[in-house]
Amino acid sequence: MKVVRSREFTGDRPWAALDIANMGGTTTRLHWTDQPYQWHVNDGEEVFAVLDGTVDMHYRENGAEKIVTLNAGDVFFAEVGCEHVAHPRGEARILVVEKEGSA
Repeated sequence: MKVVRSREFTGDRPWAALDIANMGGTTTRLHWTDQPYQWHVNDGEEVFAVLDGTVDMHYRENGAEKIVTLNAGDVFFAEVGCEHVAHPRGEARILVVEKEGSA
């Protein structure tokens, strides 16, 4: 049994992570950040749920860059091959569910 108080989690560096679960090769991690990540494509699908803060998610669709603003409670689903990068506005806490070892 585990209870995670996400609003209390703070990392010592951007994109610090707390491993919550690994369910048959699918990981669930809580991230804290105050800095953008990097453009990337995951090895599989990714569920990106903003728990606290606001994140501008940049993604490419048909070669064009698009941006969607995600607030607490919003979820971004990156399909296989979706190139994306998260830009938090200040501090944010994000729950990420993805294949273990995904970039």
